[in-house]
Amino acid sequence: MIGPPILLAKLVTLVLSLVVASLAYHGYRRSNREPMRYVSAGFLFIGVGAICESLVYQVFGTSLLSAALLQATLVSGGLPLIIASFTFETN
Repeated sequence: MIGPPILLAKLVTLVLSLVVASLAYHGYRRSNREPMRYVSAGFLFIGVGAICESLVYQVFGTSLLSAALLQATLVSGGLPLIIASFTFETN
């Protein structure tokens, strides 16, 4: 079982990343700048990745290795989106 302090830390990470994703998406809608949409999607992946390890491990009863691999895959999927947002040309 994953202890309450770890769950609390993961929940805080999820909430903060969702707040950043929401702010980035709001910035995209307001300014119509494509990089903000990529930042929003990247932080969404990171936030979901932060909590999914515990959920997959607890709910589905998978091995900790499988759950950690899923988390690493989701977080690793979000980071290139954020990096890609830096490469956009601004006019």
